[in-house]
Amino acid sequence: MVSEECTRHVQTPRVAVEVRCPVTAFCDEIKTGIEHAVVEDDPFRWGNARKTTILIIVSAGSMIAGLAVNIQNPANAHIQSDLRASTSEISWTLSVFILIQGVPGLLWSAISEIKGRKFVYVSSVALFIVASAIVAVSNTIGLVIGMRALQAVGSSALFEGTKMGIYYSAPLLGPALGPVFGGVLTQGLGWRSIFWFMTICAGVVLLALVLLFKDTFRKERSLTYQNVLQMRAKEGELQLQHLDKSSHAFSATDKLAQPALESITSPLQMEDLNVEANSPTIAPASCMKDVNVSLADVNPFPPLLKILTRLNNLTILFASGWIFAFSYSILYTCSRTLSEYYGYDALQIGLVLLSYGIGSICGSLLGGRWSDRTFARLKQENGGQGYAEMRLASTRPAMWFFPPAIIGYAWVCERHVHVVAICIMLCLSGFLSTWIYASTLAYIVDANPGRSSTVVATSSTFRCTFAFVATEVAIPIQVAISDGYLYTLWGVIVMVMEILTLAVLYKGKKWREASEERDRRKSQQP
Repeated sequence: MVSEECTRHVQTPRVAVEVRCPVTAFCDEIKTGIEHAVVEDDPFRWGNARKTTILIIVSAGSMIAGLAVNIQNPANAHIQSDLRASTSEISWTLSVFILIQGVPGLLWSAISEIKGRKFVYVSSVALFIVASAIVAVSNTIGLVIGMRALQAVGSSALFEGTKMGIYYSAPLLGPALGPVFGGVLTQGLGWRSIFWFMTICAGVVLLALVLLFKDTFRKERSLTYQNVLQMRAKEGELQLQHLDKSSHAFSATDKLAQPALESITSPLQMEDLNVEANSPTIAPASCMKDVNVSLADVNPFPPLLKILTRLNNLTILFASGWIFAFSYSILYTCSRTLSEYYGYDALQIGLVLLSYGIGSICGSLLGGRWSDRTFARLKQENGGQGYAEMRLASTRPAMWFFPPAIIGYAWVCERHVHVVAICIMLCLSGFLSTWIYASTLAYIVDANPGRSSTVVATSSTFRCTFAFVATEVAIPIQVAISDGYLYTLWGVIVMVMEILTLAVLYKGKKWREASEERDRRKSQQP
């Protein structure tokens, strides 16, 4: 069925219009950046109150998702004793959560292309609530492991639309406060209260999502819908080749239908959006209404493959994934060190681990500001033209100090010095790791316009897979070679990751443009 706006200026036979409209809707595309396509009820133009409300709701959800990762750490000894679990089984309650949290993001992002963001958020939070409640009443470690996996599936969607800046602090605030909340609740009410606490918090977020959240998804700003429309246009062109008499009617309507498309976006609107002449072409809003997308159209693997076949993407995903994995390794092993060698209880462990979280939040906020200033300066020096790789230039100052901070932590733990030294090294490590990691995440989004959901989900898959590996091997390596050598090894790994990041900084633009040209040539092939 053809939209009314597409046909309102056409006074010609119905059959000709139905054949033509899907085709010319794409062929007479409006040139504009996909992230700034003209849409109805544009979220960019919403008032501050509505934007702030949505930001708070999603940030609260992502904070709970982050909280769920580390809130258990101070209670591990209590859970192990109460459920008669082994150290390996306790490790699985943490590592399986980390692994599963990263994988379903690809599925959630695909579903969001059909049902919108609100459906995904509400469904995932509801799943998280159910799983949290079951963990709270579990009497076997096997059930805890299974429900922690289900918790991770529910929480994964809350990271799927990650935004930079202040919002990025929310997922960091969860891991920062998690050990403290976990310690307080475990000491006062037992380890089960941790999961009842998360159930209640998630319930509040679910209520806010249902009553106050307004969906921000727009078809016109989705590459999935643009690609589906292009496919429909090509199908229409093939049908046209088999129409003899109708082809003349089609030609007659071609010029008549043009005003309908021109009326969608006026020159004033185009100027207001700062549209560039060489921007990617996208279809207008009027012809997106009749595009229906199925699960087959939103198969996440083709866009995932396209992301992974680009050298700049793959390199930065490896670098950011291992930096992220370091965070989980250090928090997990530090809990064990503080319990065994310092004799700390759950609350004391949580307070020490808070120092890493504080450093992470400061690294996100200050690193984000430095990134913006560096990007603006480099853009100005480049004649007002910016590109994605400029984002990575801000990581260079932090790179000098990050490996020494890790190695410093390694040997203050090894020598069991005063806990203040551990807190300082944890804070520095959190500050510097997040400074670098936040810029790599910003880069991977900027380097893949129109695919933000897929690329963030892909990044989550990488980082959580690496974090799973790091968490699984952390304790065995710590027992075998001690904290000193374990984190000296981490210092070396981080240096390699920094080299990869610098490679993308200096060579990534060339790699990215070569990949885009290759994809362009493939798309033009018959």
